[in-house]
Amino acid sequence: MLTLGCNCEHSWCDSPIMSHFWEFCIGMEVTQLKYTEDGNTVGELEETPPVPNRLKWDLHPECLDLVRSSTLIASDIIDEVDLQVLHHSDYGKNFIKKCKVSPDAFVQMVLQLTYYRDAGCFNLTYEAAMMRLFREGRTETVRPVTMESCDFVLSVDNPDIPAKEKLALLQRACEKHQESYINVMCGKGVDRHIFCLYVLSKHLDVKSPFLKGVLGEPWRLSTSQTPHNHAGMLDTKKFPEYVCLGGGFGPVANDGYGVSYDIASEDVMFFHVSSKRTSPETDTARFIGVLEKSLQDVKQIFLDSQT
Repeated sequence: MLTLGCNCEHSWCDSPIMSHFWEFCIGMEVTQLKYTEDGNTVGELEETPPVPNRLKWDLHPECLDLVRSSTLIASDIIDEVDLQVLHHSDYGKNFIKKCKVSPDAFVQMVLQLTYYRDAGCFNLTYEAAMMRLFREGRTETVRPVTMESCDFVLSVDNPDIPAKEKLALLQRACEKHQESYINVMCGKGVDRHIFCLYVLSKHLDVKSPFLKGVLGEPWRLSTSQTPHNHAGMLDTKKFPEYVCLGGGFGPVANDGYGVSYDIASEDVMFFHVSSKRTSPETDTARFIGVLEKSLQDVKQIFLDSQT
């Protein structure tokens, strides 16, 4: 079994670009290049590879000191992040479709329930949405916390609300989320406009209480979906062993979580959950435990509503 991974700096591209690149490489390996039983690439060697030359660098002592100190800083940042992956194989798209809701919206509502159970409150949540309908478009922000999402979350642990009503609240919350997502993809989001106002305020040296308040609130739950099969080369039903885990990222707030999820197939989902080890408020393993229970509880709501 071969395990592969990569680490990508974010400024030059968004995750779908790396996902496309990664899936293309794996797809080429599986469908075209292929390997012999002893692990060599199929084909005949046409030229002898050149012998590599080791490069020797003569660096100034001050430069070496900066390299060493930067390495220590980077190591501390890496060590501080606790990233764990949940392989959820109880259900995937197949079951979610029975609930008659968007798979992405469904997962977002489960994450809202999980965060509320973990933290005891609602908090500002970030979901990345692609702006590739526009030339050179990158991302905009969907804000999953709505009155509808809160109504659903608060209903789940209320024994006085019947399952059919809870399911209806889930469907209404998902419809609201899907509407927000479509609006954001079509250029009707607010966060990039707010960012432009922020840049202008700095350029013009204008003090804005509005911008200070809006931008001062941390994203304690930062989320993003990693879509599958960008390259269109690997049929996961035909090659289930090549289903990718997707990718993850760190939290954007010191006391928050980063959650990347991948609805990988009809029956499998992956969740990459991260938090900072130094935060007394958050705990990655605890969040994953609550997430697993939330996934099961929402499924049970649907099952109970059918009786």
